[in-house]
Amino acid sequence: MPSAARKAVYDTRARKRPVNLTLNEDLVEKARRLTDNLSAEVELLLADFVLRQKRLRDEEAESLRRAAEAAKAFGERYGWFADEFSTL
Repeated sequence: MPSAARKAVYDTRARKRPVNLTLNEDLVEKARRLTDNLSAEVELLLADFVLRQKRLRDEEAESLRRAAEAAKAFGERYGWFADEFSTL
């Protein structure tokens, strides 16, 4: 992920703090053999996860907004189904 995208997801200058994670021991050992900085690798993966989830939620919100607009336009053009039964 480009650093510009990461900056948009989180503040890269924020202080670091220890966290407790429960991870598969074998997986951690294999990962440690592949990198000198496991924390940085996990941070990159977590930033990617946050970015993907934010995009998915934004896409869903946009889809719902478009559906609401379409329903409103339909109701304004053809009337609302409930209007036939309203006693107001």
